[in-house]
Amino acid sequence: MLTPSGFVHSLALGTLLWTSLGWRGWTVCVLYLFLGQAVTKIGFEEKTSRGIAEGRGGRRGPENVWGSALTGTLCAAAASRALLVGPSSFLGLSSGAWTLGYVASLSTKLADTFASEIGKAYGNTTFLITTFESVPRGTEGAISLEGTMASVVGGLLLSAYAYVVVGLVGSVGGMIASTFAAFAATMIESLIGATLQGREGTRWMTNEVVNFINTLIGAAVAMTLGVLVLGM
Repeated sequence: MLTPSGFVHSLALGTLLWTSLGWRGWTVCVLYLFLGQAVTKIGFEEKTSRGIAEGRGGRRGPENVWGSALTGTLCAAAASRALLVGPSSFLGLSSGAWTLGYVASLSTKLADTFASEIGKAYGNTTFLITTFESVPRGTEGAISLEGTMASVVGGLLLSAYAYVVVGLVGSVGGMIASTFAAFAATMIESLIGATLQGREGTRWMTNEVVNFINTLIGAAVAMTLGVLVLGM
């Protein structure tokens, strides 16, 4: 699941999350890691034969840990800070809004992982999101019906867990906002992949940078919905 250095960094991440959001916030991240690893292994031999499988046998290193969870960590810290400074707000946003951002950021990354891994394994027709041109599986910015449907499932699974099982998200509206934000951010991530990632002048835009941007968008969309629609 993790490289040795990735494991060390995950311990630091887990400590920060437990300190900020307690066991409920920690288990959301653990479930994200478990489901993300499980879906990565689906059709792994097929993906390996095509040269589109995750490197290192799917094990995550420090860059993967923080590329995926930095946004969530910042949201968790802000949620904790909001409870401390009172009146339950930090930078003008409530603890509930920051917590929703945390859940949405991880739901976004899980939705992206589901879309990518299921699409690479089972995508029958894969095409660029910008031109709808048919491209091989695993192409940056490519989407498929199978992968798109999987992204909704991935985002919903984690959002539902946060609401139904541990009550970290306080309403069904928050769960829906997190799921919608995860899907929207995943589509935007595909757009970034198709137009910017790996192009001349944007070599700095690695997968980890794109993951950070992706989760940041997911958190921002969910928090915006939380404030404007749900009154957080």
